[in-house]
Amino acid sequence: MSTQQSYARDPHQQVLVSPKYLAGSDGTGDVGFAPVAHWPHHDLDEGPCQLLVTSPDQRIRIGWFGDDFELWQIAASEDAVSAPRWTASFNHVTPAEIVAGLTTTLARDCAEAAPYDDNARFLVSPSMYWADSVQPLIDAGWTRDGGAERGTVEIIAPDGQAGVLIDNRLSGWDDEAVTLWAGPPGWGTRAEAVFTARTPSHLIAATAAAMADPTPAIRERHQIDPKLEHLVTMAPVSPTAPRTPRAPTPLDVRRTAVTQAVERATRFPRTAADLRVMAARSRTATTAQNRPGSPAPALGAKPLVNPSAPRRSR
Repeated sequence: MSTQQSYARDPHQQVLVSPKYLAGSDGTGDVGFAPVAHWPHHDLDEGPCQLLVTSPDQRIRIGWFGDDFELWQIAASEDAVSAPRWTASFNHVTPAEIVAGLTTTLARDCAEAAPYDDNARFLVSPSMYWADSVQPLIDAGWTRDGGAERGTVEIIAPDGQAGVLIDNRLSGWDDEAVTLWAGPPGWGTRAEAVFTARTPSHLIAATAAAMADPTPAIRERHQIDPKLEHLVTMAPVSPTAPRTPRAPTPLDVRRTAVTQAVERATRFPRTAADLRVMAARSRTATTAQNRPGSPAPALGAKPLVNPSAPRRSR
């Protein structure tokens, strides 16, 4: 079936997209924020940053720039007011599922650290071995490109549509040292995640692991850039299968039998004595209601409904 026919049928149909790193953004970022949903959120009405999520001690900051090329900007500092020790940015094409690899690890690091701990794991120095940052990609079968520029290391995915560039030609701590990318060059096709030189290696590795994860991403068909359709596999999301009712246990059978017996006894009295008792109760209630000066009906009695009276909304 051609992609054009699929679009004509239902552009909003949910599909499973593989590989995940070519799925693009879903436009919300919810998946990326999910690991830090319990952190303070700050909605910003003005400025390019629309949402800022901070760790409880405000040393980690996650900014969502909904209208910018760099959609996500994440930074960590020694304290709430100092300059960032490292930054990571993700552009508008990067799937939020990959961002979640970083935010999940940051949430865990923050939870494990003592408040204002100078040795918090999200502030450690990076490893001196470049492979420590990209080991998940190597384990997934990504291979080193021998044609990389001198002073750099590049590792490419088996399909050739994703990779990581490590730049060892650094002159400053704030230089961009590691770039994860996916998709052909272009505004709507190339996903990029960029980390500065002092980013802890395990944080880059966590992002790389999310990138190599074979689990597909869920998107609507129209969210896949047409230039990427021939590079991805899209499978319709199957509807949830109906639950198979479980066999009733002996306790379930006994409870059902008791409930049904009580209902039958209430609706249909079986003995003449039951009928006499009900008739006596009915006569007593009727006599009491017809007496002059009899009290008002009990609070539990249903009042007559006036169909013409307007209902008051909540």
